[in-house]
Amino acid sequence: MTQHTSPVPTVDTPLVRLAVDRGIATVTLDSPGNRNALSARLRSQLSEALAQAMADDSVRGVVLTGTGSVFCAGADLKEAGAALRGEPVVPAPGMPELFEQIMGAPKPVVAALNGAARAGGIGLVAAADIALAPKSATFAFTEVRLGLVPAIISVPVAARMHSRQLSRYFLTGELFDATAAAKSGLITQAVPDREMVHALDAVLEGLRGAAPRALSRTKELLGELGAGAIAGPEQRSEALGRMGELSAEFFASADAEEGRAAFFDKRQPRWVP
Repeated sequence: MTQHTSPVPTVDTPLVRLAVDRGIATVTLDSPGNRNALSARLRSQLSEALAQAMADDSVRGVVLTGTGSVFCAGADLKEAGAALRGEPVVPAPGMPELFEQIMGAPKPVVAALNGAARAGGIGLVAAADIALAPKSATFAFTEVRLGLVPAIISVPVAARMHSRQLSRYFLTGELFDATAAAKSGLITQAVPDREMVHALDAVLEGLRGAAPRALSRTKELLGELGAGAIAGPEQRSEALGRMGELSAEFFASADAEEGRAAFFDKRQPRWVP
């Protein structure tokens, strides 16, 4: 497929860019001057780019990345201060809407970090289904050191990080590296910097090879299996019953028939979007 770029509505120079290539939409935060901070304009353009990617039938998955040395520095503190002083605020989606847009999306989102992430930027990382970061990347929940509470980002972050590390890094605001982030569950993999392209390609080839409907339903399934979803024998029995029905539904689908035929014919499957 020839690469094409979709314009994101903007008053000025775009702060978010969207490009589609071979079934993968790449959404790039492009505001390096303020370390890709989550200003109202950037949030609006990010939301629009994600919506366009999800509405594109040719797209199997989405990569979320950034330009410059920082993936995302979190909230735009200058803008937040101006709002508190009563200055006009540009209407824009809030962080809860963005997190829900990513976590509830019908297609997988892969965060491919280009550098450091802080505060709300880490929320974007946690909201993604898969997250890869170069080993040189650093992370910090800086809220407590700014007199703030990491409240909104706690929803996606707590779903990823192990509780002991979550407590430590939330309460201290200390810096931690990509290796520690991977051990904590925050990211999927800490990758040697020079190998990021290859690591991302491996993930994307997996998404490109998947049946679109099965891929979407599997992402939904992962959400259903969140923390505490199967807490006891009764919930387990009920979940197994639902999963049996879901398995039978997809075993009988046209996609599964095509997948079996491709396997026995030793060819690539021809999925219908």
